[in-house]
Amino acid sequence: MQPVDFTTLTATCSELRAQWLPARLEQVYQRDRFTVSLALRTMKGRGWIDLSWHPVAARICVGDPPPRIPDTFTFSEQLRHQLSGLALVSIAPVASWERVIDLQFAKRPGEPALWHLYAEIMGKYSNVILTAQDNLVVTCAHQVSAKQSTVRPIQTGQPYEMPPSLTDAVPSLSESQNRWQSRISLVPGQLKGNMLKNYRGMSKALVLSMIRSASLDPEQSTDSLNPDDWQQLFQRWLYWLQCLENSKFHPSFTPEGYTVIDWPTPDIKEAEPGNESNSPVPSSFSSVQELLNSYYTGEINQEVFAQLRHQLTQKLNNVLAKLRLKANTFKERLQQSADADTHKSQADLLMANLQHWEPGMKSISLPDFETEKPVSILLNPEKNAVQNAQAIYKKHQKLKRARIAVEPLLAAVQEEIDYLEQVEVALSVLETYRNTQDLQTLAEIREELIQQKYLDVPDYRSTDKNAAIEFHRYQTPSGFELLIGRNNRQNDQLTFRTANDYDLWFHTLEIPGSHALLRLKPGTVAEETDLQFAADMTAYYSRARHSEQVPVVYTEPKYVYKPKGAKPGMVVYKQERIVWGRPQQAPA
Repeated sequence: MQPVDFTTLTATCSELRAQWLPARLEQVYQRDRFTVSLALRTMKGRGWIDLSWHPVAARICVGDPPPRIPDTFTFSEQLRHQLSGLALVSIAPVASWERVIDLQFAKRPGEPALWHLYAEIMGKYSNVILTAQDNLVVTCAHQVSAKQSTVRPIQTGQPYEMPPSLTDAVPSLSESQNRWQSRISLVPGQLKGNMLKNYRGMSKALVLSMIRSASLDPEQSTDSLNPDDWQQLFQRWLYWLQCLENSKFHPSFTPEGYTVIDWPTPDIKEAEPGNESNSPVPSSFSSVQELLNSYYTGEINQEVFAQLRHQLTQKLNNVLAKLRLKANTFKERLQQSADADTHKSQADLLMANLQHWEPGMKSISLPDFETEKPVSILLNPEKNAVQNAQAIYKKHQKLKRARIAVEPLLAAVQEEIDYLEQVEVALSVLETYRNTQDLQTLAEIREELIQQKYLDVPDYRSTDKNAAIEFHRYQTPSGFELLIGRNNRQNDQLTFRTANDYDLWFHTLEIPGSHALLRLKPGTVAEETDLQFAADMTAYYSRARHSEQVPVVYTEPKYVYKPKGAKPGMVVYKQERIVWGRPQQAPA
């Protein structure tokens, strides 16, 4: 993940100053343990500014409105208490070439600042700190004790100290090319490494993009550059500095991440903003705020998605393994109890043939009542024939009682397995992160498992109940809409709330999978191609998605029922018909 560097921070603060000063602070909301959002209102409108101290995604930018979930964090409560209703009057760096931004709050524009909210955007050392006029720390995103850092502890009630000053040279437009070149090439080495080490404000992403825009190799040695190469690179250097001075930024995505500089092509000789190439820039954005929000939201969501999916998959696998082991044990006991009738018939045979028993016999062979084939019966030589028969009758009764006791236990375990396999299918479809709906689907699955007591998360915050449910949506050949649930919550919503009397409900036959709903208007009839399309998609979103053919049932929603006490997504149905789905034919 590309971190916010000095250039990006300068670009975003330049936009924020132009669009959000002055502004009234209306609300403070902490999204997670790394991000707090400030709701600001200006004469032109209202928006949310995110301040994040994430170790790899620290940033300041305009973000999306937060979810409607209660905020339970202490840090945001303290900020809300001190800053609500005040005016944001300044967004400025505390010093040149520093990545520490001072957000100043006063009673009204033009008055002295009462509070300073310092956003330190410094990678894993990032922090957000609130101080009063006396410069004492009132609260901070995370405190740093003297044991954690002897250089710069950060604790409430202590004076706020600036981060240690940078020692590298300060980039300047007035510096000559010879001086700049000699500083970078004084100690021969890798070009990108030498640029990173010798000047402030440098970052890996900036240096790589600057060098590549000059058609040079970042890995090459400084000794290998000719005068023309140095001239091209120096032009990019001046171009970058003038972009910073004039606030001329052009945000866009790149194959490696993003950039806020639209570098000129190698044949441009004058390093001035405005001489940039007219060639199209991929994934261009109208503002730096839009780019940062899009990039970091996507990257963090992808990271959270991977962690959450791994956690849920592991938990499901462990629980299912235990349940399947338990089910196999119950099946073995039922298999043993299946011999109960055999024991009864053996005892009957023995009682009917007492005259054939002799003392000390360890077994006896007697003809079967019906087939007259010899039946071997094991005996206890210390007991007589009647006592042996009674022991066999007793064993028959024990096995019979075991079957009565085990059958409901096996049914309950199998019902639990069926439910968790349904959840497992929903997870298997979510192989990679594509959009925010994928993360919401995972969050709903996690919440469902917590509610069903499969997960224990003490600090868990429930998902937004008012969030719109986004089913998978497809269109059949005749133009009908096909909706498919992404998880059990959506399956229940689809089947029991969204469906009407004219729709058709689809599900794989005795195979875990999603519920599907073919939406039909009054008086319309689905063609065979529509039914086949719905069956193909239903089979695709099931456990049998890699099979050639899958039996899919469909019926009217009124014939689908939820048994009393059934877990989410579990239903029974009747008056169904079968279509063979072809998951391999389902569109991507």
